[in-house]
Amino acid sequence: MSLPEPPSPLSSRLAALAQRVGLLGRGCKPIFERASQLQLPFRAIPTFADNICWLGGPPLQRLKDLPRSALSGPVQEDKAEAHAALIQLIEVEHHDLAQFDLRQVDSLVHCDGSYASLEDYATSEACRQIRIISYRDFLKHLGKALPDYPHQRLELFRAQWRGERLFWAGESNPAAFASAVAYARLRGLDITLPAHITDYRISLDGLHDLEQRYHALAMPCAAWSDASFMQLLMEHEVPYARLNLLRTPGSPEFLLLPKHSPQACALGEGLLQAGAPDMLQYLRELS
Repeated sequence: MSLPEPPSPLSSRLAALAQRVGLLGRGCKPIFERASQLQLPFRAIPTFADNICWLGGPPLQRLKDLPRSALSGPVQEDKAEAHAALIQLIEVEHHDLAQFDLRQVDSLVHCDGSYASLEDYATSEACRQIRIISYRDFLKHLGKALPDYPHQRLELFRAQWRGERLFWAGESNPAAFASAVAYARLRGLDITLPAHITDYRISLDGLHDLEQRYHALAMPCAAWSDASFMQLLMEHEVPYARLNLLRTPGSPEFLLLPKHSPQACALGEGLLQAGAPDMLQYLRELS
């Protein structure tokens, strides 16, 4: 009696994956297979540049106070459940310091362009009208940024995904502030002020919960006009929510697919096979 031919390595792997996530039941295997064959222009989720600009990468801090209106999708309940999971991803702590050395501030929340340091920014075209050659000049320009100096509190941000950088959150004349800090460093000026530091970090519990409940994938804008992808969503009534977190032209949106739905889980696993970047893996690496 002849033995059956062994399955190919690829088909074995796909079958094992389908079996693991329960896609073989309720007609979900075709969803997985069709999704895995989609040809979409997937792009990697942007990384964080090592520069002084707070917005030099995905604004993950917005997830903490994400408004419900930030999510789109056809079913209100699906958006509400995804929102409840997303806002648990980021933890925030606040620290008040009576004395903080001004020279330790090395970055800006309100900053245009990419600069490696405050010194680079201070010598750029953006700051060319600011000249600090004396202590009087220093006080003058520091006062433009901190009108209540020496009694004004510094508002600072720090994020786990940006290392140890401290970002000044003031909106008043960041060019003057950067120039004053650069001068204080150059001259060794010991200037201390009260400070309030807001620390952001990724919640491992929140991330684990989201991983258990959702696929969260970075989808190109072109996906929403791709007939094959939209047919998969609509034909099988797949529950989903969309999040446009990056807000820059051409950036991917995040698609959240609840794993409790066999159809959504099948679509998520198929999109991963097709090359969709995994937002949750991205966050895991940052944490």
